[in-house]
Amino acid sequence: MVKLRLLILSDLFGGKNPKWLKAYLEILESKFDIQYYDVLELGEIDVSDSNEMDIHNQFVNGGIDKAVQNILRCEKEEVHVLGFSIGGTIAWKAALDGLKVCNFIAVSSTRLRFETRKPDCKIQLYFGEKDLNAPSLEWFLDLKIQNHSFENQDHQLYFKKDNAHLICNDFLA
Repeated sequence: MVKLRLLILSDLFGGKNPKWLKAYLEILESKFDIQYYDVLELGEIDVSDSNEMDIHNQFVNGGIDKAVQNILRCEKEEVHVLGFSIGGTIAWKAALDGLKVCNFIAVSSTRLRFETRKPDCKIQLYFGEKDLNAPSLEWFLDLKIQNHSFENQDHQLYFKKDNAHLICNDFLA
């Protein structure tokens, strides 16, 4: 059996093997050929002496664009995407620029609120109800995308193992 290809893009903090990611990998690796991308590497972000705000600013000031170009250079075939926070935004922009995506899931990708176009694929977006930077209801209506909201949760809802199961069920359905 040939496994479908799944790209997983990390959150702002990246890392080789973030602890929270393990729950997703355990659920998805039986069905998918998984390629994990550390967005810090994709965006060529300097983390030698950086705090969260500095890392964020590097992404906003060219790092997102570099990450998009790097992913487009690496991925030529059709893929499924699971992106977390800024990783979802990078994947969204890559899909708009030619990445062949059949199923797109992003979790806590708050920068999507600035997007006015959407990729031509199945899209599922998850946000915490208490995430102050989540897109507005009008944004979801304008782009005709359903909002999946996690009640009483904030931006880092994806750290919770129970949420990983709920999110991954959409891939496995």
